[in-house]
Parts: sequence; structure tokens; C-alpha cells
Amino acid sequence: MKPIPTTRTRLAATQRVIIKIGSRVLIQKNGRPDLRRMRALVKEIAALHHAGKEVVVVSSGAIGAGLHALDLRRRPDNLPTLQMAAAVGQTRLMSRYSALFARERVRIGQVLLTHDDLRDRVRHLNARNTMMHLLRHRIVPVVNENDVVAVDEIKFGDNDQLAALVGMLIDADALILLSTVDGFRRPGPSGRTRRVPHLRAVSDDVLALATGSGSLFSTGGMRTKLEAAHDFINLGRLAVIANGRKAGVLARIMAGADEGTLMGTGEPRGDPGRRKQWIAFFNRPQGTLVVDDGARRAIVERGTSLLPAGIRDLEGTFPIGAVVNIRTADGPVFARGLVEYDHTAVRTIMGHKTTEIAALLGTKDYDEVVHRDHMLVLSREGDNHGTT
Repeated sequence: MKPIPTTRTRLAATQRVIIKIGSRVLIQKNGRPDLRRMRALVKEIAALHHAGKEVVVVSSGAIGAGLHALDLRRRPDNLPTLQMAAAVGQTRLMSRYSALFARERVRIGQVLLTHDDLRDRVRHLNARNTMMHLLRHRIVPVVNENDVVAVDEIKFGDNDQLAALVGMLIDADALILLSTVDGFRRPGPSGRTRRVPHLRAVSDDVLALATGSGSLFSTGGMRTKLEAAHDFINLGRLAVIANGRKAGVLARIMAGADEGTLMGTGEPRGDPGRRKQWIAFFNRPQGTLVVDDGARRAIVERGTSLLPAGIRDLEGTFPIGAVVNIRTADGPVFARGLVEYDHTAVRTIMGHKTTEIAALLGTKDYDEVVHRDHMLVLSREGDNHGTT
């Protein structure tokens, strides 16, 4: 028997798992819910639950179910109709989940979230506490975006990103993204694509090869799944993209079989702390600071703050306290943090020593533009390379 690779062994040993089920897995091409596939997935999820795993389901399909109930054959392009479909479809989706899980002797609880719920610090902690309490009582949370009230959340890649954020919210070990493809595919020498069994990281080169988008009843595509997995695996966790319409797919993934595309290494990394994770991942960056290589090395290798002398350029407009990306001119974003000065002040002091700040601005509140206590390093040298 072929030995299971080390990373697959780590995946099999994970305890807390987020399973995201895409709309195209649950909705047939004619728009009708695929009850047979839904029933099969519930059985597989219930088997993991009864085996002692802590499972959270992030389920798409509410809008698709609503469109079918309203006899709408195309996904509307206006927000009120989408919200109406979500309101109608969400009750139908949860009713089916409740009945199917009850047959498997599993209790479920509905959790509806928006991005604002996770960005606001108090609501963020409340959401975490509620979900952790559900898991402690052996209740499977079924999570969906609250599309009935959301405005900018009903868009490309919403539930893929939501699943990754929920995974970070509750410190999940693994993220499984179920779609209708067997994983990330890379073009081969013959021009035909082949499945990539393992990506150590999600690099810009990998994202450039991602193809495929949503359908009439869904919004995500391969790129959104890769982007959702990127930050999750950079925290030392594992993610998988696999075909959710394949029989036994969850059992095979959790047994460590070569199923789908596994992302990450699962190698333990230092705990950055929940506050730094909240800063870096649950707030949308409002700008970018472009730094020189010396500043990058100081931040990544020595854990220093970002001083104005190391900044070469900036992008966007942002107030004091906003979250910004930090990158070099020709590199990816390697850190994210809260700024101590607004964009006008940063442009004035960038490239200068801290001793010059008071003369340039008329006052000096801080030496640092981004303090290390309010910054999370996202990647280190070598993190963005390697496939197997």
C-alpha cells in the first residue's frame, strides 16, 4: 500500500474542520436543489461528527433555492431581488438540513453572519463564543452569509472567504472547499490540464493560472477558493479543494487519501494571537505601504515596527487606525497592520528619520508608522513557492 505523505497524515489527524459546500454542489443545472447529493453529504458529515470530529458547515445554496421557489430562471442583477431570494431560500435550505441531519442523529444550529459581524470586535468575540459553545455541546453549526441584510457581501467569492474567516475565528485545523472540480489544475506539456495534488502555498503564479467563475446560481470560482485558502494556510493550517459531487469525498479526504488539491504544510507556527489575526484578516485594508528590502527584512526577520525611513511609496487614502497592507515594490503583501498616521502624514514623513517627524508635521505622536504590536507578518521567505 502506498504510504500517505506527511502532510496528508497531518490532515487526517485534524480535529476541527470547516466544510464549505458550494451552490453548484447543491443545485442542479435546472436550478432545482439536488436532494440526493445533499443527503449523501449530510451522511458523510454526520459520520465525521460521530467519529469525534468537530465539524462546521458553511453552506451556499440559499439564493439558488430561493430562485427556484420563486420560479426565477436567471440570477437577478438587482440587490432587492437577490435579498428576496435569500429570504425565501434560507428557510427552505435549513429545513432540509434539519430533517436530513436529524435522520443521522445530529443536532444543528443556524449561524448567519455578515462581514461587519466579524469586523466589529465585540460582535466578533460574541460570534466566536457562540460557535465554540455549539461545538462543546456537540451541535454542528451551519453557517451562511446573511444575504437578506448584506449589501456588498453578495458578490464574487463571498462564501469561500466566509468559510476561511470562520475557520480562523474558531481556530479550525482544516478547511475543505467542495466544488464541482477535482482540485486546482495546471496546464501540462501537452496542453491538457492535470490536477495538482499539493500546493505548499498559494503564490501569485498559481493565482494567475486559476480559471473558472460562477454560474447562474453561484458566484465563486477557482480563484476565490485559492484566495480564501491563502491566509488560512499561512497560519500553519491545511486546506483542500475537492469535488463535492464525488461519492465518499469527505471520508477519503479525512483518511489522508490523495483527493483534491491539498494546500499548506500543516507545520506548526508561532501563535500570532487572536487580536493580531482580527487586525490582519477581519478588517479590509484601506491602503498599501510600499517599503524597501531593508524594512522588509527588519519586520520579517527581527520582528521590528515599520518606521517612516523604510517607506518608499503608498497607495490609497486612509485615516489613523486603518488597516493597511505592507509590501515591497516588486513583491507580494508580506504583512498587515494598523497605521499610526493618516495617508497625508505618511506621504510627508516617508523616507525620513523618526527624529525629523516633528519638524515635518509640527508634532510627533509616534516614532512608528505601524507598530509591531499592531502588525501581523503574513508570509516569510520561501512561503510562496512549491508544488508537489
